[in-house]
Amino acid sequence: MRDSTAGFTFGALALRPGGSGVQTYIRELLRYVPDLLAPAATTALVQSDAVGELPPGMRAITRPVAGGARRAIYGAAPLRASVFHGLDVDLPLAGPAATVATVHDLSVIDMPSASSRFRAAGENILVRRALRRADVLIAVSQFTADRIAAIAGRTAHVVELAPAVWARPPSGADIERVRAAHDLPEQFVLQVGTVEPRKNVALVAAAAEKLQIPFVLAGGGSRGPNAPASAIGLGYVDVEDLPGLYAAATVTAYASYYEGYGLPPVEAMACGGAVVASSVGALPEVVGDGARLVPSDDIDDWVTAIAPLAHDASARAELTRAAIATMRPITWERTARATVDVYRREGISP
Repeated sequence: MRDSTAGFTFGALALRPGGSGVQTYIRELLRYVPDLLAPAATTALVQSDAVGELPPGMRAITRPVAGGARRAIYGAAPLRASVFHGLDVDLPLAGPAATVATVHDLSVIDMPSASSRFRAAGENILVRRALRRADVLIAVSQFTADRIAAIAGRTAHVVELAPAVWARPPSGADIERVRAAHDLPEQFVLQVGTVEPRKNVALVAAAAEKLQIPFVLAGGGSRGPNAPASAIGLGYVDVEDLPGLYAAATVTAYASYYEGYGLPPVEAMACGGAVVASSVGALPEVVGDGARLVPSDDIDDWVTAIAPLAHDASARAELTRAAIATMRPITWERTARATVDVYRREGISP
């Protein structure tokens, strides 16, 4: 592990083949950044099975496939680099001349109960070390920047994320194809994402049940024991089907307790989905006027927010138009340019 690089090295050990969320951020940022940094060389520190996720021409430094504590050890191993940008707070203990860290959220500090005790303790150490050691901090939302200021007393540059490149309004034919492929009901409330305590899936299921509308759940754990009994679990859904799924849904709902950004609602909006989301964390600043926000986790408030969209096609159409318009100017190229602007403002160069 005595790799030495000039130019910009990106810590991308969180990148997984086909992954979403943070993986989308890493994949899309690295798609655009090399051209903006040329002629400086760009390198990514990745797990060995994720090399194919990198853009052509980007050099890879590989580590064995690992998760949890082992991955954290690989990320902390000394690595000599001119500039090292940790895209998910992983920073080498020594070696880089300058370091940048992207902070997606501080949920491990603000809401540790959402993870196992062991995982929360380990991630807490990683996050606090990045907040302390990075020369420059980037936050994916103003909410996260404010939490960084409150917890670490540091100022972070805000660089917002964007919908994935596949997140575009689908054709009518594509919507019907997805309906048939997944045997979807005529009306349904949808949630896409991993089933975990922070996502509050049970509340969405309860609201759908009270409205007597089927609840469709897609993503990790959607067919597992922690999924609500009333949910129609789809399991993992291919990316090519997601635009049609979002557009077919009567409502896509996210009742999260905490979000440092909220890519799934953003992607649903970009696909023409009618989104109802909890008014927590970064979601109000991220969704703008393109979604309905619910200020509580009271089931009656969620029923009240979803019902008009379920019963009034014109209200739903108006919201989806606003959603698409809100997301249209938000692109990963813009995110990449803003990231490079941070380097330049901070005087960071290889």
